[in-house]
Amino acid sequence: MGLSTSTQASGYTRTAIALHWLIAVALAGSFALGLYMHELPLSPQKLKLYSWHKWAGVTIFLFVTLRLAWRLGHRPPALPIAMPAWQRQAAAATHVLLYVLMFAVPLSGWLMSSAKGFQTVWFGVLPLPDLLEKNKELGDLLQQIHMLLNFCLAGLVFAHAGAAIKHHFSDRDDVLARMLPFLGKPRSGVNQ
Repeated sequence: MGLSTSTQASGYTRTAIALHWLIAVALAGSFALGLYMHELPLSPQKLKLYSWHKWAGVTIFLFVTLRLAWRLGHRPPALPIAMPAWQRQAAAATHVLLYVLMFAVPLSGWLMSSAKGFQTVWFGVLPLPDLLEKNKELGDLLQQIHMLLNFCLAGLVFAHAGAAIKHHFSDRDDVLARMLPFLGKPRSGVNQ
């Protein structure tokens, strides 16, 4: 069962919060691993790290699918009434782009792996079908696309986090506290 109407109106469900932070940590870890392993010389260690990175990508894709399904069934809390219309539109656009990129990044990695001739085997147990025939040129292009999408996603995540922090410390509303309930709503009019 979800939270009561009054609780849901001011905050996200525990499931939505858990999925949000699980995906955030997984994205950060996978991004950091991708940056680290990219420059390593070819070795068994690099191949192992690539496998871990691909496992993380598939897992993130599944968590994002679950998060989106949850969101479709559980309406997010309304934005603060005092928020200007342009900020509401920016927030909506940002969330749509975040979801698009959270699906596009792992999918582009899977396509790249397929085109480069490296099958994805989730956790070394479940082989996923190759989505493309082996094609070196296409694989190299998809590698560039995968990297570009990753950096776009990282930039959008920083903007998203920055906006949440701005809402908490400057606007003093409950936007950040809805995803971090232990924060509580900031007190307005506090002298600093």
